[in-house]
Amino acid sequence: MTLHQVPVANKDKVIIVGAGIGGLASSLRLSHLGYDVEVIERANSAGGKLRTITGSTGEIDIGPTVLTLLPIFQKLFKSVGEDIFQHIDLVRQKIIARHWWPDGTSLDLYDDFETSRDAIMKFSGSSSAIEFEKYFCDTRDLFSCFDLPVMQNPRPSILDMNRAVLSNPKILSKLHPLRTLSSLLNYKFQDKRLRQLFGRYATYVGGSPLESPALLSLVWQAEAQGVWSIKGGMRKLARVIEQLAKARGASFNYGTDIKEFNTKDDRVVSITDTFEKKYIADKFIFNGDPRALALGKLGQSVKKAATKEANGERSLSAYVWGFDAKVSGPDLVHHNVFFSDVPNSEFYEIKQGKMPIDPSIYICAQDRGKNAPYPNTERFEIILNAPPVSKREDTAEDYEKCKEITFKRLEMFGLNFQSKLKRANLSTPHDFEELFPASDGSLYGRSPHSLLATLKRPKCVTPLQNLFLVGGGVHPGAGVPMATLCAQLAVEEITKGQTSISTFPQMDMHGGTLTASTR
Repeated sequence: MTLHQVPVANKDKVIIVGAGIGGLASSLRLSHLGYDVEVIERANSAGGKLRTITGSTGEIDIGPTVLTLLPIFQKLFKSVGEDIFQHIDLVRQKIIARHWWPDGTSLDLYDDFETSRDAIMKFSGSSSAIEFEKYFCDTRDLFSCFDLPVMQNPRPSILDMNRAVLSNPKILSKLHPLRTLSSLLNYKFQDKRLRQLFGRYATYVGGSPLESPALLSLVWQAEAQGVWSIKGGMRKLARVIEQLAKARGASFNYGTDIKEFNTKDDRVVSITDTFEKKYIADKFIFNGDPRALALGKLGQSVKKAATKEANGERSLSAYVWGFDAKVSGPDLVHHNVFFSDVPNSEFYEIKQGKMPIDPSIYICAQDRGKNAPYPNTERFEIILNAPPVSKREDTAEDYEKCKEITFKRLEMFGLNFQSKLKRANLSTPHDFEELFPASDGSLYGRSPHSLLATLKRPKCVTPLQNLFLVGGGVHPGAGVPMATLCAQLAVEEITKGQTSISTFPQMDMHGGTLTASTR
């Protein structure tokens, strides 16, 4: 029997609310296994945070821009008898990111250790290269230590974390449980530019390096293992998964908003949409922000599915620009970061609920790094970190203020865009709250500002026997890879005891499966 020929004992009806990457991955696996799958989505198309806008050159990504941890996606496709490379044209980015500082210096990091180390030696000297080598090894070991017992565990606990540490006592010296990421980097690197560079990875899980635990140093290892862009844009991933699910019998209802989950005892029996239509199923998956359940937005009886999310601290939001333009100035690659004058100053402002006036700015030049000439008019996504809605309500002046801060700042680096921008080119925290109800505009769910933050996230299993959660607000975390892994964990729980062989054999991740890149 081949891997993808896995029978199930029944053909239960499963309703999935939400067609983000977690809902899509769940629909593909379950429909392949013979379940009767129906996906209900309030938007008019699949993708969730894999969003686009239309420019003069076509679709422009305004959500995640690359894939990391590719084996997670290879495994998803393999589990249904498909090869991802037969469906999606992936281009590995030799340069992970190009970094720029106000003093005129720049540094490329690469997808192999030796080249990055040599670049750092040229950039900052032999001492920095030695510091990087130690940091690389420590973060790789942390990544590996917590992969299986925590990230690939649907119900991780403090006991699981303790066992992981006790089975590898040498990891204790690399944990630094009393340090923040910023404090750790001050200890690890003499060059303040390198501290600033590796501190930005806290934002990949929606945190500030000033408050995130030192353990989040391992997040950067996700990019260190390789970064891939998709020809045709990230939205193509969603479309391909949707098509494969439909080919296996899954149905998709778009433009349908859910009003309430209806329960009896400890089970969901149906859901009701805003037109009062009821949908009955055996099992239900919610691919939305768990905070919506906790706040009773979908009925009082399902609040207990994610109770702690009601008052939990929220992660960062963002101001996101999407546009096409002619550009002049520094030589961009696919991923670019332009750092602030004062390291971490933006995080003090964000904590106070302010729009940062001295931000670090991320730019995705979407037509670069595709092994092909790029056009005169290119597509760009620009991201600035921001506080969630609860800390700062948008104002009518935010568009003009953000525009001035963003592009005046980039002009200081010599970067100029020729484009006529409109309000529709900017997504604000308030826009994200509208798109993803009850999210507070946060793009990453619960804040990562504690050592045990990952254990506080809602799990894919809930106190309601037949309700499961998937998505970036659920363990193991935010980002396209983690939401996809979350779907795997949920499907494993749903299908327990119903398959003749494991649908999801342990994958070789060469170190682990932890990332949260919103980029």
